[in-house]
Amino acid sequence: MAPDLSRFLDFARQTAWEAGRLTLATFQTSHDTEYKEDQSPVTIADRAAEEFIRSRIESSFPSHGILGEEFGGASPGASHRWIIDPIDGTKSFICGVPIYAVLLALEIDGEAVAGVAHFPALDEMVSAANGLGCSRNGRACRVSQKAPLSKAIIAHADTSSFARQSPAKGAAWDRLRQATYYNAGWCDAYGYALVATGRIEVMLDPIMNIWDCAPLLPILREAGGYFGDWQGKECIDGGEALATNALLREEVLAILRG
Repeated sequence: MAPDLSRFLDFARQTAWEAGRLTLATFQTSHDTEYKEDQSPVTIADRAAEEFIRSRIESSFPSHGILGEEFGGASPGASHRWIIDPIDGTKSFICGVPIYAVLLALEIDGEAVAGVAHFPALDEMVSAANGLGCSRNGRACRVSQKAPLSKAIIAHADTSSFARQSPAKGAAWDRLRQATYYNAGWCDAYGYALVATGRIEVMLDPIMNIWDCAPLLPILREAGGYFGDWQGKECIDGGEALATNALLREEVLAILRG
């Protein structure tokens, strides 16, 4: 499988990079922003980037399935499925903050096996595939070896989202925040990339869509860390997300469980 995964990973890297170039054409310019039913924003750049990625997949791998945030699914039941978030962190994008990402992952028989998180405005790409390691801009990277939790840095996207999701998740966030050295916000996918590259120790979200996190599981796994739900299950469909280094995994999970 490794030779095929290498080929798929190269394709994902190049496609995400080219889609990122499309987003930069309108980054830090005025935007006609629309809002979907869940009040999440979407711009012409989101749609253009996803259309480009889908066209590349359809041309290169016509038998593969696709799931994209903006245009939904295609070829259901295919053994290979590409999962697309053309701009993860659209709020950052429309505010001119450069931490937004183009996310692209490949599932084979229901398992996320390869993924790319490309940050066009930072010229940074974190990518991985099962058995091939994790890299940042072509150089191998790993999660940190930092412990204890009291010295760890934790990241999040929106502190109010925890309590909005449920009182229990609000309380879990408070416990974890108080147990760590420092917490930093405005992260989205970039927070997970920071964990994978050893620059921080923990990133979490109380709610998560599959397209927002599909590349992160192979990325964190190959970097030697954990990505999954708050119960300790490696997955991309748990409806929530946590990433941490291996040394802190069990302690963080215990705090989240209360």
